[in-house]
Amino acid sequence: MMPIVHAARRWIGTPYRHQSSCLGAGCDCLGLILGVWTEVVGDIPETLPAYSPDWSEPQNSETLFDAALRHFEIKPVANAEAGDLLLFRMRDGAVAKHLGIQSRIGSNASFIHSYSGHGVVESRLTDPWARRIVARFKFPIKVT
Repeated sequence: MMPIVHAARRWIGTPYRHQSSCLGAGCDCLGLILGVWTEVVGDIPETLPAYSPDWSEPQNSETLFDAALRHFEIKPVANAEAGDLLLFRMRDGAVAKHLGIQSRIGSNASFIHSYSGHGVVESRLTDPWARRIVARFKFPIKVT
């Protein structure tokens, strides 16, 4: 199994907590990615500023997308692999502000993510979710 997917599955059941990244205690979607990054890649590459649940919607700024471009390799959205970072735009015209990790591909495609009211779960990557994917990224490989 992919180390990224294995690490992400360890977080399933962690409650949702805005701006947190603590396995078993709480995380938001970014906190899940940070926790997996720390386990699989190493130190977090930049200090995170405080952020609100709306991200940068009022400013119409793609803060999360820009950060992903700085630290991940972008790949074609149609080139799905288990372990990919998924970036979602929750509605047309809005900034991209939700993250998940592809856990399965094919007819049983799924992804692991954290969201309010649910915590960290593995969800089927249904058509409504798939249509919201704005970018797909490959996690960097840990250099030892």
